[in-house]
Amino acid sequence: MPLCVTFLGTAGAVPTTERNPSGLFVARGGDQLLFDAGEGTQRQMMRFGTGFSISHLFVTHLHGDHVFGIPGLLQTMAFNDREEPLSIHTPSGTRRKIRELVTALDNSPSFPVHVTEVGDGDVPYRGDEYEVRAFETDHDTRSVGYALVEDDRKGRFDRERAEELGVPVGPKFSRLHEGEPVELEDGTVVRPDQVVGEPRPGRSIVYTGDTRPTVSTIEVADEPDLLIHDATFADDGTDRAAETAHSTARGAAEIAARAGAKRLALVHLSSRYAGYTDDHVSQAREGFDGRVFVPDDGHELEVPYPNAEE
Repeated sequence: MPLCVTFLGTAGAVPTTERNPSGLFVARGGDQLLFDAGEGTQRQMMRFGTGFSISHLFVTHLHGDHVFGIPGLLQTMAFNDREEPLSIHTPSGTRRKIRELVTALDNSPSFPVHVTEVGDGDVPYRGDEYEVRAFETDHDTRSVGYALVEDDRKGRFDRERAEELGVPVGPKFSRLHEGEPVELEDGTVVRPDQVVGEPRPGRSIVYTGDTRPTVSTIEVADEPDLLIHDATFADDGTDRAAETAHSTARGAAEIAARAGAKRLALVHLSSRYAGYTDDHVSQAREGFDGRVFVPDDGHELEVPYPNAEE
């Protein structure tokens, strides 16, 4: 089951010629999800070939660089004759303002748009063997982050052991792997725990949106495969980060290390750094041993299962 991330926008509040405001596209099998929609998001989706078949849009907060793309995106969907409903999830207390964006210019979409409010600990969406969880963040407005967390997978089936126990090749293999005991012709009962290993963890992606470093980011998922964290500033902007409720690359790395994350993507970079991100990466690496990178707009990443051979 492929799990792929496309970084649509990686800029801070002010876009640059190279970086669009915030937007993150996630595809898991046939599900397509969007996290935040800064201005121009629909063009980024065209540019990077994601298409517009998203079923859910998860908004972290209502600053313009995270939501100004919603009216244009909805209009583009309508021009493409969309009929399927779209669900928008937004922090508690912000539904009315999102509805105003949806109906901007007194032009309601030609397809159903459902807006729901979410808070810390809520699960706004449950998909096929995964869920999207909301968690508390620390910004200067009502805000949440989101974590996509897959269910544990079945343990490995030990075919060699099953054959040693006399289980014939065929449907009984599947029944055992599904957790059902089987009876052999001689009356012997073989239990699943004799031939199936321990459950294996699924994958997880944590996206903070704009925030100071928070403990809730550490707690929302167990050792996330990918942490996408606010890193608006390098060390030279430490005071400014605290004042504006953002994070530095070093602060993001400390959270990644405490969370046991495998990869750390630094996003929402201030325009003051233009095309120079070396300091972000080097400072983050001082506190985090996993892979650190600053994605460009259009960067695609497939998130592998925890065990490399899978």
